[in-house]
Amino acid sequence: MNYNLLADTGVLVSELCFGAMTFGGKGKGGMWELIGQQEQTEVNELMKTAVDAGINFFDTANMYSFGESERLLGQSLKDMGIARNSLFIATKVRGRMGQGVNQLGLSRYHIFQQVEESLQRLQTDHIDLLYVHGVDLATSVEQVVHTLHDVVVSGKVRYIGVCNWPAWMVMKALGIARKQGWHEFIAMQYFYSAANREAEYDLIPVALEENIGFMPWSPLAGGFLSGKFTREQSNTGGQSRRDNFDFPIINKERAYDIIDVLIRIGKNYDVSAAEVALAWVRQQKGVTSTIIGAKTPSQLKSNIHSTTFDLTTVELEELRAVSQPDKIYPYWMVDRQMGDRFPKRS
Repeated sequence: MNYNLLADTGVLVSELCFGAMTFGGKGKGGMWELIGQQEQTEVNELMKTAVDAGINFFDTANMYSFGESERLLGQSLKDMGIARNSLFIATKVRGRMGQGVNQLGLSRYHIFQQVEESLQRLQTDHIDLLYVHGVDLATSVEQVVHTLHDVVVSGKVRYIGVCNWPAWMVMKALGIARKQGWHEFIAMQYFYSAANREAEYDLIPVALEENIGFMPWSPLAGGFLSGKFTREQSNTGGQSRRDNFDFPIINKERAYDIIDVLIRIGKNYDVSAAEVALAWVRQQKGVTSTIIGAKTPSQLKSNIHSTTFDLTTVELEELRAVSQPDKIYPYWMVDRQMGDRFPKRS
């Protein structure tokens, strides 16, 4: 396992981050039961597998299975005797956590309340990285950034990050933080896979330009790039959550072309299409740590195995070409106008 610097914090995080979204869905109904139903014994085994492989970065959210994911993750550290200070734990705030009108969003009221509740569920005295989990248009960006600064000053959160915000809003938040001398985002978590490269338009360039760690979520596009799905087999008979929970959104026709290439390249290394897809994400510019999920130790070990080989320049180019999305405006205009901007070497 390799380790990468997280922005300019001096903190080293594993190149894979184990996501706990599959923890605790049993009996919860709805999408959480479809995503995963891992209970404490299974969670403990998964956590041991991850830690033994060298993963030190773990990701959850307050809303995952209505807090159960955090609780199971925190208890696993106690059960397995894993030293809290050997891990870097991230969680998130924004989603609905009750029926009350203020039990969601990014208000100061909700953020501080949820930080306290997350600490209790995780059985820890601090959160290493707190992400805002999405946009809340009912709360001003300045209010959100001020609150996040204060929660870091309180000592209950070490660092802050952002998930699912548009790039312009991230830059606005950074500008406000710098003007006021407040703590800034040091991490960005966004959907990024060979089947959906939209993060390359603005989000990854922001991360690179501003020296922010970039963490892709759903690098297998909700399991679609696992190799279980092909044009000939568009349903796995319940073996994948994609069968009943078709998320995140992708262009499936393009994805089938990508899967064909993933399977073919996988034969070169005797690995699965999923491992090739994970290796592709890991090798992309700007990526700090790729968030992986698993329901079983064997699935987790397969995902971890994706770090044992690097795709060649030719293989990366094959996947780049087959997954290339159509350029959207103004990017095709930028390419057009920059065509003759730099002198060509003779």
